[in-house]
Amino acid sequence: MNADLKQPFFRVQDIHAYYGESYIVQGISFDVFEGEILALLGRNGAGKTSTLRTLARVDDPVLSSGEFFLNGEAIHSMKSYQASRAGIQLVPEDRRIIGGLTVEENLTLSQVADPIGWELERIYDHFPRLAERRKQEATTMSGGEQQMLAVARALARDIKLLLLDEPYEGLAPVIVHEIEKILLEVKQMGITTIIVEQNAVAALKLADTALIVDMGQVAFRGTAQEVLDNEELRHEYLAI
Repeated sequence: MNADLKQPFFRVQDIHAYYGESYIVQGISFDVFEGEILALLGRNGAGKTSTLRTLARVDDPVLSSGEFFLNGEAIHSMKSYQASRAGIQLVPEDRRIIGGLTVEENLTLSQVADPIGWELERIYDHFPRLAERRKQEATTMSGGEQQMLAVARALARDIKLLLLDEPYEGLAPVIVHEIEKILLEVKQMGITTIIVEQNAVAALKLADTALIVDMGQVAFRGTAQEVLDNEELRHEYLAI
């Protein structure tokens, strides 16, 4: 197929969302193609996390208008559990690891409802550190190990679109490198990913495309390399 005729795997059209009376997401549109990584960037308070949460159909913020489609399927009218079953998995900034449960119990719990994704042994093959700690209480692991578990738990579902909110936050550089390797493997498997990350350079080196938001609106869309090469753009919107 001619690249110019290729249809986006995930299409977002003019979405608007609110926290109470606060107008947070103000008409954002973009496309992501299958297997791509999109870096969703901007300063603190720009609307990045709100956009991600809107796409995952969580209760806050509230979508007031706009549409988004995953492989042609309308997601915007779904509840969060329906979006999850359709293949959208959000790894939130706080990871939401369930206390009192082991690593394996956290993974198993994510597969209670259909459709399921990777079996446990496949997860352990790709996350050997989790295999070593499968019987350990999950919240007693390091931050980096908990981040690995959060990503693995998403892959335990039948995933088509992975949404990552600040996956590198608070992690040592060596752990960031491990997470990057995992995300590259995810990409090689053809899973489409949107990553929100304050460490913009790290996200851009991983990404194919970039979207910069400012005050809830799109300030730039293009390739990741364009942002890396444009010092003025980075300084104005990313402070780097």
